[in-house]
Amino acid sequence: MGLPPRLGLPNRQTNRLAGAIVGAVEDGSRFASLGRPRRVWAIGAIHAQPDRLDLIHRAIGQRFRPGDRLVYLGNMIGFGEQVVETIDRLLAFRIALLALPGMIASDIVYLRGQQEEMWQKLLQLHFAPDPRTVLDWMLRQGVAPTLAAYGGNLDSGMAAARGGAVMLGRWTRELRQAVAAQPGHEQLFNALRRAAYTGGPAGGGPAGGGPTGTDGTANDAAQHGTPLGEGWTGSSRGGGSLLLVNSGIDPRRPLTGQGDAYWWGSTGFARLEQPYGGFNRLVRGYDPAWTPESPGVDVGPVTVTLDGGCGRGGHLVCACFDSFGEMLDLFQA
Repeated sequence: MGLPPRLGLPNRQTNRLAGAIVGAVEDGSRFASLGRPRRVWAIGAIHAQPDRLDLIHRAIGQRFRPGDRLVYLGNMIGFGEQVVETIDRLLAFRIALLALPGMIASDIVYLRGQQEEMWQKLLQLHFAPDPRTVLDWMLRQGVAPTLAAYGGNLDSGMAAARGGAVMLGRWTRELRQAVAAQPGHEQLFNALRRAAYTGGPAGGGPAGGGPTGTDGTANDAAQHGTPLGEGWTGSSRGGGSLLLVNSGIDPRRPLTGQGDAYWWGSTGFARLEQPYGGFNRLVRGYDPAWTPESPGVDVGPVTVTLDGGCGRGGHLVCACFDSFGEMLDLFQA
């Protein structure tokens, strides 16, 4: 099928552009420190479109070098029906990259998006006070294909929701077992991060080389004597200044106090005109307000949105940044 077409880099003077993990990182850490990478490859919302993902992977694979990082910006599942195939492609490409000299597990990061958050909540539906209402809302948000991909029956789920906690618990347990039966899927879902960033707190990430450990932020901060505090918003050094999220942030809150704003707090993202904390560039992979008339890439004074509408009739977008947030390359498939 060939490589995906390379897009022209956005004009920094304009606000809009027309057109178009597993194992070692499974430590419960909420954030991924990318250290000081050469480049960061960021892939927007995939929405279970493995054929488009294959094209992006092929393009990255020909250009990826040790010292680079790869971040999937969430919403890897949802809307599209090929959920299992998509996760399998993610795992296979991970294996291929980790075979490169100098690569470590924490160089590849998967962010939690709206779809992954809903899926995890669906697997705990028996704890919801009003499970029928919650399930109905999730279905309207695009979780139905993921449910079907892991063998879930909607009618059975609705019946279980009416039948009480015991019956519903049995239904969600079967779903969890179906996920666990797919090699690597459960581990990937358990390794999702809320955000990824270059650099770190003062005295944090190692200069030039990235994290020295393989378990992300907690390991990186602990080794350098600067744990990620609850009030920290960005790099106080002004060095590493790229923050990657799924859908948005609440600029009124610190980085560690965002809660679920990473996947639901999108309203203020595009309106940001000043750096957030120490981050001069914020990148997201999903725009819930996307329409066919939306640009595939939206560049603001400090923000970049990489959502070409993949899985909703549009394209899958990938961009490459340096550790300071300067865009170096751009693709779509």
